[in-house]
Amino acid sequence: MIKKKAERYQRILNQLRELFEQTDEPLSRMSTIAAILHHKFKHYFWTGFYQLIDENLVVACYQGSLACLILEKNKGVCWKAINTKEIVIVPDVTKFPDHIACDNRSRSEIVVPIKNSAGKIIAVLDVDSREFNAFDEIDANWLQKIVTLIHN
Repeated sequence: MIKKKAERYQRILNQLRELFEQTDEPLSRMSTIAAILHHKFKHYFWTGFYQLIDENLVVACYQGSLACLILEKNKGVCWKAINTKEIVIVPDVTKFPDHIACDNRSRSEIVVPIKNSAGKIIAVLDVDSREFNAFDEIDANWLQKIVTLIHN
């Protein structure tokens, strides 16, 4: 199972690299990443990006149910990823302090900070699942590789 997941991510990474030869526009790349990831993994319930705009986290490209348009500052998993500058994996969102439930069917979550070429965090990739414990270090490792394609 672990090897299969890594192989799937490798295929997705290769596919994205090929697609991104067509444009270096970050929003186009984010939209493509959200669509591909969302449809390649059955357990991805909500897949998308929040951009840091004027110190607010504002929803950008996504796949899934209706999103919160702006996330309350310094609350929830996305802000934790920004404030710690690290990937955050939450096995059970009901046990996460100050979790923001845009859709209460979400059970686990992973958030990956995205940096621009100057190393400043400008957005996050946020993925939710309806399953508990849906994400692990394999997801973190590969999603980190995938988001670096946005600004390369």
